[in-house]
Amino acid sequence: MSTLAKAMSKFRLAVVQLQVTSVKAENLSRARRLVKEAAGQGGQVVLLPECFNSPYGTSFFPSYAERIPGESSQMLSEAAKENKVYLVGGSIPEEDGGKLYNSCTVFGPDGQLILKHRKIHLFDIDVPGKIRFQESETLSPGSSLSVFETPFCKVGVGICYDMRFAELAQLYSRKGCQLLVYPGAFNMTTGPAHWELLQRGRALDNQVYVATASPARDETASYVAWGHSTVVNPWGEVISKAGPEEAVIYADIDLQYLADIRQQIPITAQRRNDIYAVTSTQERVELSAETLRERKCETQTVQQITAPLSRLLPQAQDLIRVETRDANMFGQPQHCALLQDQTVILFCVYPLLKLSS
Repeated sequence: MSTLAKAMSKFRLAVVQLQVTSVKAENLSRARRLVKEAAGQGGQVVLLPECFNSPYGTSFFPSYAERIPGESSQMLSEAAKENKVYLVGGSIPEEDGGKLYNSCTVFGPDGQLILKHRKIHLFDIDVPGKIRFQESETLSPGSSLSVFETPFCKVGVGICYDMRFAELAQLYSRKGCQLLVYPGAFNMTTGPAHWELLQRGRALDNQVYVATASPARDETASYVAWGHSTVVNPWGEVISKAGPEEAVIYADIDLQYLADIRQQIPITAQRRNDIYAVTSTQERVELSAETLRERKCETQTVQQITAPLSRLLPQAQDLIRVETRDANMFGQPQHCALLQDQTVILFCVYPLLKLSS
């Protein structure tokens, strides 16, 4: 391995567990200071927590929401440029077109916006006697996957509840991501039960590094965050972890170690793609349309089949679906494009069309 390649195979990740208050200006100032501190300790990629500029709660989202670009994203851009880091800006309540989103912005060392990820899976839960929370009362879901590139590796972005969906992490891994980041704010019920477990599961299943950034715990808040921001390696081991209080934690991400793990236990090469697959809706539409053109399907046209799918794309629950390629599962549904050998080309179309009919 060349000296340059060896140098690029390792980088330092910094995770900021911020004490969030009800004063937005104070939150922004505090975050900026801690990003500088993280960079000073060698952080090259810095991760902030979910809702770093506002208290977490449906009653707060409308009043703290901003457009992007706006006050908070401007601060993030400046902080990334000043400290020459890749800055994953946790998340903020975003207002756009009369709707509110839980959105994460990522900025490069030049201060330019690299991507914006809107939380795909809204946190709507009801655990009797413990916690009820309905993000959908005020927020709308995002509808796209979010991956950005650094000189070190590709990074996949999710927000909090997104982490519970293993399919999303699998798609990111398949797209070449070696680090997954989840700004999140688990609570005092789900935090001790699932926070670390989910991170270790996503890391182990996909042989990637996983990092989470939580707000620091505030016992006086209406929603009490668990804290314990964490970094997990591809072996499923916790390599860095905060307590409940405000802190910056660090982890050296070793991509050669990741490659060694994948070589020792080669699950990617061993997957039975002839039996099962995890695909995104966007990929299915593109692939299916191209397949139809190439194979000159004898039934419905590309437009007839893909148009209903396009209408369904914004629905988060249909964004990710595990399919089977066994044509017998569906018989020979009239809505599904078939070749003469009865192989299902658009094996995803039939169930989705049934939803829209």
